[in-house]
Amino acid sequence: MSVHIDIAGLRRERIAVVPSPLAELGMALHALSEPGHHPGLQGWATGVTARLDSHLADRMCEADFLWRSTFSDLFLPCAGIPGGPTLPGATLPEDLDLLDKLTDRQFVDAALEFTCALAYDAQGPDALSDLAVRRRALDLAASRGPQQVRFTRRLLEDPPSVRAWLRQFLEGCDEAFFAEAWSRLRHQLAADARHKTELLRRKGLTEALAAVSPAVALDESAGRIVIDKLTEGRTVTADGGLLLVPTSLGRPHLMVLHRYGWQPVLHYPVSTSELSDPPSVEQLSRRMSALSHPVRMRISRHLARSAYTTGELAQMHGMTAPEISRHLGVLKKAGLLTTRRRGRYVLHQLDVTVVARLGSDFLEGILR
Repeated sequence: MSVHIDIAGLRRERIAVVPSPLAELGMALHALSEPGHHPGLQGWATGVTARLDSHLADRMCEADFLWRSTFSDLFLPCAGIPGGPTLPGATLPEDLDLLDKLTDRQFVDAALEFTCALAYDAQGPDALSDLAVRRRALDLAASRGPQQVRFTRRLLEDPPSVRAWLRQFLEGCDEAFFAEAWSRLRHQLAADARHKTELLRRKGLTEALAAVSPAVALDESAGRIVIDKLTEGRTVTADGGLLLVPTSLGRPHLMVLHRYGWQPVLHYPVSTSELSDPPSVEQLSRRMSALSHPVRMRISRHLARSAYTTGELAQMHGMTAPEISRHLGVLKKAGLLTTRRRGRYVLHQLDVTVVARLGSDFLEGILR
């Protein structure tokens, strides 16, 4: 599974790497709502939560479905502005001004993303004008809780008041905690954006995308960018452009905005030297499948303790050497074994570092 961005005819000058304070504020809100997704930020999240004004905390709970289980495209409004590529604002007020430029339909569609009521990467009816879509949105909101129903009803009946409420809330967050965080983060994000822009200029899109994430690749023959994710989607740059937005608070999430009619956006976490590259979804699936077999689990128990030859393992498990070889082949293909030669013998051992990382790799893979 993957998300594809068709870039046929895309010109180099239509590709931009730019930080967005509003997108980073959205990630800050997500990290505060789901600290388990971001173990490295738990100290920061605890500190922010402890000093939050109770009124602001209540409002944060009132709309947390915009950033808790899904990351609303409202935090990247630049992608929805008609008339060609638009860059994020340099400041939060500038980004919020772009949010005000979205049409009511765009605003409502993006805000209702949590209900999954609307087609995302294809054109379809909207909740403001189609009674059936409106009813479905309310029904799906009801399954999430009364708070979501109230918000959805307000959104459908009076979009301007919800827009004003959301802007006021985000300005309150800026004053309470985000301005301080952004003053620290913006330098790192600007440096990353400069680095990616220079890679793009000197080495081309393939190298720039590889630096964004190992989960992002350019298929030059097909004229498309392929993002390895546990979801499927398609979008095109067409006459627009491609926007790359770095985030410091977003790891492990690699977001792809592929909403119909909006400019495609890759919202990617800046790299950190202490973390290794995550495996692809296919490799992750292969590793988990390899370890789920009971025979390979027993073999792994021995190989985690020491290195063994195929013959030794066959004798231990009462199996033939070819049978053991087949199981070792599965483990090796999944990248779970190391091998070394000692004279005429080949010794196999479980790569315990890779196995120990499997839990965090799984979490990163499904949250990517």
